[in-house]
This record gives sequence, structure tokens and C-alpha cells, in this order.
Amino acid sequence: MRFRIQSAMVAAVVAFAFGSSRADEGMWLLNKPPAKALKEKYGFEPTPEWLEHLQKSCCRMGASASIVSPEGLVMTNHHVGHDSLEKLSTPEKDLLKTGFYARTRGEEVKCPDLDAVVLWSIEDVTDKVTGAVKPGMSPADAGAARRKAIAEIEAASDKATGLKSEVVTLYHGARYHLYCYKRFTDIRLVMAPEEQAAFFGGDNDNFEYPRYNLDCCFFRIYENDKPLKTEHYLKWSKNGAADNELTFVVGHPGRTQRLYTVDHLKFLRDVEMPSILRKLWRREVELAGFSSRSDENARIANGDRRSVENSRKAFTGVLAGLNDPAVMKQKMDEEKKLRAWVDADPERKKEYGDAWDKLADAHANYRTFYERQMALDGRRSVLRSDLMKIARNLVRMADEKQKPNSERLHEYTDSELAELEQDLYSPAPIYDALEIERLGDGLSFFAEQFGGDDPLTTTALAGKSPKARAEELVRGSKLKDVAFRKKLAAGGTAAIASCDDPMIRFAAAIDPESRRLRKRFEDEVESVERAAYAKIAKAKFASEGEDTYPDATFTLRLSYGPVRGYIEDGKQVKPFTEFAGMYERAKERHGEYPFNMPERWAAKKDKLKMDVPFNFICTPDIIGGNSGSPVVNKQGEVVGLVFDGNMQGLVWDIAYTDDQARCVAVDSRGLIEALKNVYDAGPLVNELTGGKS
Repeated sequence: MRFRIQSAMVAAVVAFAFGSSRADEGMWLLNKPPAKALKEKYGFEPTPEWLEHLQKSCCRMGASASIVSPEGLVMTNHHVGHDSLEKLSTPEKDLLKTGFYARTRGEEVKCPDLDAVVLWSIEDVTDKVTGAVKPGMSPADAGAARRKAIAEIEAASDKATGLKSEVVTLYHGARYHLYCYKRFTDIRLVMAPEEQAAFFGGDNDNFEYPRYNLDCCFFRIYENDKPLKTEHYLKWSKNGAADNELTFVVGHPGRTQRLYTVDHLKFLRDVEMPSILRKLWRREVELAGFSSRSDENARIANGDRRSVENSRKAFTGVLAGLNDPAVMKQKMDEEKKLRAWVDADPERKKEYGDAWDKLADAHANYRTFYERQMALDGRRSVLRSDLMKIARNLVRMADEKQKPNSERLHEYTDSELAELEQDLYSPAPIYDALEIERLGDGLSFFAEQFGGDDPLTTTALAGKSPKARAEELVRGSKLKDVAFRKKLAAGGTAAIASCDDPMIRFAAAIDPESRRLRKRFEDEVESVERAAYAKIAKAKFASEGEDTYPDATFTLRLSYGPVRGYIEDGKQVKPFTEFAGMYERAKERHGEYPFNMPERWAAKKDKLKMDVPFNFICTPDIIGGNSGSPVVNKQGEVVGLVFDGNMQGLVWDIAYTDDQARCVAVDSRGLIEALKNVYDAGPLVNELTGGKS
């Protein structure tokens, strides 16, 4: 594994989102594309029609995806579809090992809780949100006012449009846009290769290049029990992309921190990233031990283990960037320049000058309760049990639905309930052994982190060891029964209060502390960030102009750049790999896992054209969440499918460079070659290519 973020390289080309963008930096809004830069550098002018077509041809389904036929065929990564493949598998039929292909529509399998959303319209609602904040409001009151305004805007939009409505915070609070989505809930699996073909090289090659991965998965959107008929879909490029050809990536990058202040980056460096990595290392060891006990344990823990390995490697790279003096110096210099501009004018200083200090104070405060909050709530909770998640949602939903819509926690507002309930009532399998392993480890963390006599620990353990408590909660719960969940939800607070299910009682017991910490975060940290970053963004707009892009928010963005290799260790890394390289790699590693060839690939070797491009690299600006994004050419045709970045690209969370950092994609030509000659998937190939392959 190579965790190299090279200081000289970073110092030369690091660029943050504000200020003059260097190279082909940017995760651009589709309603505010980099038109000037594209025209000046590449002679390309994206038309409104071109942008709208890309917007309505792309979708979000756990990560990025795109519609690639008029019959609602959706393309994404195998690792994006991994969760659905796992849920559709059984001990007797493991789709991750065997792969899957539906030769007819009737063989396509419905996924239990998968949905897809397509961005249909965008509206600037900044004035409506910021107008709710009145002069003299405290940060907590201002935050509550913004949240209430957002809930009201979303509810009104849902009612008026019938679409799923979401107010997106941009520039950390300087702008708010209303995104309206078409949402589809009948998603069926069409094709997936074996995991070993999709993830050839395993964790060893993850975030590396050269790569040899068929990291693809195909689903189909159904509407009214029929395949979706759509005019917006991406056509297939017959010729693929050439070296130095301009390409575009349209997808949903997760979260970047390029607009963060120096102090905020130090919080990431010193508190958040080390905390995340400690938990990931712990989980990786735990899951390795669990998986080694039996083949069935390995099967049911596969998704968790893959996710942890990927996250651990990614966050290690980000932390390496944060610990690079060149990265921090570049950020300090940019911040110093902006603050000097603000301080040079009394009016500017009065309007913007206190933002940095307020952020510093908020993050100093957050250091005092970060670990406790993260242990209990949110994406980083150590309580990773599916049953616990269900119980918490039932407990909170009953309480929140009693409140006016605008006063609820956001995930329980009317605009979010349909999505929440789809997940809550999913019939996907839940495995006792894995649940006990996850929950037991989380309870052990409580005792180790906060001490055995801490009120949270004693409440959670209820006088038992972590393992015994986890077994009691999991084996005694009836929440695996979807009908039981629905009955509890229908009964509201009375049903929850009278329910003796141990997992419900556990969730109810720790929920007050979880809510208290969440409210403290929202009032003392998040609300301060919204107000302070809005000031900093306005100062940047005033000093440098608004021709820039906001940090990523897991919403649709456009990035661009050419297909291009790079120099590493004095050697040229070519932009394309070929099928021959995969077989050579397997041979030189003696066919040992994770470099073993799937049986089908070994048997069909003679049918493949060894010189067909398989994977390639390009410079478009991507991060986690972009997995599954299509790579398209100037005609909007598919030339590739994003599945990774290289190790040098992990710094892109905080800074962009295109010296060595690259986006990694499956080549459209290699994908068709494999579907046709390895998987005998002629009908699928014809659907993708319009019969022109």
C-alpha cells in the first residue's frame, strides 16, 4: 500500500475552491457551469440543452449512477450495487461469487429497499432561507429559524410539484438551492459480474493504478410495473476516449472540505480524522476475526468488511494530506490574504471580520463533546446494528410526527418520510450473528471510551457484559418482523411506550442523551458554522467574484479534464490498461487471492481481444460519492464508468491537484467486450449500444 501525498507536488499545484482555479479544478453546479474556462481552454461551450440532458440522464442510488437506455437501464458500480447483491443472496446462492444476468425482463429481480432519484429542477431559495433569520438572533435561534424555513420550503414544494424536494446548503450557508427530484422505488437487478472480476486486486490495489476491474452493475427502473420510458438517457460511444481527449464526469461527490478555515482543517487533522481511523482500524480487526470463523460469517460480513477497508484507506490518505505542511501552508496563505483584504476596510471588517474567531471558538467547544456525540448519533455511530437503527427510527418517528412539520428533525419531515419508511420496512435479511458482533463491539467501545461508571455506559449495558447485553437485545427483539415494525409505527407514541421489545427499550433509554448532544451540536457548532461561513463566502465573492464552485454536498455536479497519464518514480504511467494486463497480473501473483481469476474469465480468455482498453485514468475532479458516475465526451456519450481514484487523488477532499492525482474508470470498450465475450450478454450489449456494437 502506498500512502504517498507528495509535498513538492502539492505545494506546486494545490488549489482551493475559491480564488483562481488552477488546472481543471472544480465540482461545478449544472446551473452554473465553468463555461468561460471550457471555452478558453478547450473551445467547448456547454449549451443549456446539453446540461439539462446530462442532468436528467443521471441519478443517485446510494451513490452515482446514470440511465443508459430508453428502457430505464441504469449503470453504476458493482461496489455501489454491492448492498443489493448481498441482500438478494442466500447461503445457497451468493450473487457476489456467481454474478448475475437476467436475459429477459421477467428474470430481473426487484431490490428490497433501493430507490433512484433524478434531479428535475433547481431553484435559488437563498432569500427565503436567510430571510428567516432576524437581527439580534442568537446562533441557536438563527439555526432553528433556518431549519424551520427549509422544512416549510420543502413541504410547500412537495405539495406543489409532487416531487421529492430538498433544500441544499451551498458555500456552507451563503446560498441555498431547492432541488426537486423524480423518485423511483421499483428498481430491479439486471446484471452484475462476480465480485472478484469487479474488485480484482482487492484491497491491495484499491486506490492504485494500473487497475483491471470490471466494476459495473446494471439495474432497471420500473414505473407502474413496466420499464421506465425516458427520452433522457446517455448513448454509448463506439470508439471510447483517446489520450488527451476532454472528458466530463457527472455525479454526486460526497463532501469536500476545500472552503474550510485553517482552524477547521486542524479540527479535522487533530480530532475528527484520528477518531474515525481509530474506529475503522478497530472494526477491521473485529470483522476479520468474525469472518474467519466460518464461510457464512465471511459472506454476511463481506459488505461491512469491504466498506471498512475502503474507508480506512481513504481517510488515511486524507489525513496524510492534512499532515502535509505544504497543504496547510497553502491554506494559511490564502486565508491570510483574504483576512488582510477584510481588515483593510473598516466596513468590511465590521461585516465579515469576526467569522474566523467564531468558528475557532465553536470548534474548540466541539472538541469537548465530539467523541460522545459521534458514538451515539449520525453516520459515525458505533451502534452499527440494523435492528438498533430500526428501533431508533421507530422511537424517534413516533415522537417527531406529533410535532408540526417545520419543527421536526429533518429526517422525519414529510418530505423525507417516504424514503425513511422504505428503508424502515425493508424485508432485507438481518443476521443475528453479525448484529451481535456489531452491537457488542459498540457497547465495548462505550465502556472503553467513557468508563464503566459513566451513566451512558451503565444505561447501555444494564448490568451485563457487552456481549451478553448484545445477545439479549438481538435475540429478544421481534423487529426482524416487518409487520411488527409497521404495527409499532402505526401505534405512535402509545405503542412505543407500551412495547416491551428489548431493542425498542434500549433505543428509548439512550435517545435522550443522543438528542441532547445533537441539539448541542446544532445550536453551538452547526449554527455558528452556517453564519460564519456565509460571511467568509460573501467576503470571497466580494473580493474575487462568484465564478467558482461550492464544496461537494452529495448533489449533482459536473467536473472535467482530459484523459492523461502521469510520471511516478521516474516512470511513465500510461492512461489505459488492457485485458492482457489483467491476465499477466494474475500470472505474476500466481493466481493467489485477491489476484485469482474468476472461473468464467479463465475459461473465456481465448474469446477476449487482449488489446481492448479495460480501465483508464483522467483528471476530472472527483471524490467518494462519485463512484458510479458516467464519464462522457463532448457529445454526451458514455466513454467510461468512474469506480475509483488513485492514492495521490485522496488529497482531493481538501485540495485539488492534477500532477499525479487521477480519476479511474472502466473503459466503455472494455465493458462491452467483457459483456459480449465473457458473459454472453448479447441483449444487454445491444440495449447499451443500440445494436451497433
